[in-house]
Amino acid sequence: MDANLRFWRAEGQSFFQRFLLWADALDPLLLLKSSNEIQRTRLSILINEKTLSEPIQNNETKKAFLLSLSSVHPDTDKIIPVLFRPPAFMPITLPLVIVSSVQRQARHSFFWQFVFHTYTTAFTLVNGNGTPKAEEYSLQQKQLLLGLGAISYSACVGALPLVFMNRYTLKNSLMHLVVRKLLPAPLLGLTSAFTVVMVRSPEFDNGIEVMDRNGKVIGVSKKAGEKAVMETALSRAVLFGTTFFLPEVLVYCLQRARFVKNPRALGPVRVFVIMSVLAGMLPVSFSMFPQCGEIKRADLEPEILSSTEETEFFYNRGI
Repeated sequence: MDANLRFWRAEGQSFFQRFLLWADALDPLLLLKSSNEIQRTRLSILINEKTLSEPIQNNETKKAFLLSLSSVHPDTDKIIPVLFRPPAFMPITLPLVIVSSVQRQARHSFFWQFVFHTYTTAFTLVNGNGTPKAEEYSLQQKQLLLGLGAISYSACVGALPLVFMNRYTLKNSLMHLVVRKLLPAPLLGLTSAFTVVMVRSPEFDNGIEVMDRNGKVIGVSKKAGEKAVMETALSRAVLFGTTFFLPEVLVYCLQRARFVKNPRALGPVRVFVIMSVLAGMLPVSFSMFPQCGEIKRADLEPEILSSTEETEFFYNRGI
């Protein structure tokens, strides 16, 4: 088992522990670390690695692990491209979410949501489970086609409320609120989950590696792959659904209560609220499910169970 997964098992057993770890690992300053520094840190972790059965007390060791968690893929042991590392997720998605939320024309909305889903889909693919089968050329080609189709479909669905608004004049203020303010949030959440399921579908088609508690790979499980993909899809839906929904509700309430009297101030207020919600929801979303996922013996395929007497098995859920 990779050192990153061992660390998650030891230090990220509860939601609160995972939240605190992700809050530190998502620090954008970690993106400034060079590849050589990451490799040296990773090497020192591997050389000094011990069984992580108790929380780490050494602050320097924790910093080394945080750099490893934020920069190295636990399945391939390769450094993740800088734009697709977890600390880069918020700086890149934040302006895309802001721009998408203020669009008033369907074609502009389609373009920005296409860009948004392109990045999040690529992020999902890079940070998904790295079972060796995913490196086959035919499978990579399949994932590329599925991802492109999911991105196009999601951008079309996301632009539908504006298409409806532009075609039909809605005089009812309640309908205007629902179609323009409230409907985009569940649509973005659902389409974000949809892209995750589509681009990572080979994981539950072909299975992912599962390990015993000692880190030994005991087989490839489709059921574990399905569990990993569905958990990631749900966390992504919660992240962007909430990030779109809460700011719209809060800004609407501020307008109704006339806390913001100057209409020009609504723009900066909206940006601040979106940034605050996304910054808070990102570690919450990543922490919803354990990074080192666990699956019970009863939930695995019989062919895997025949080779071991273990009762608990682990896998890399991906991000």
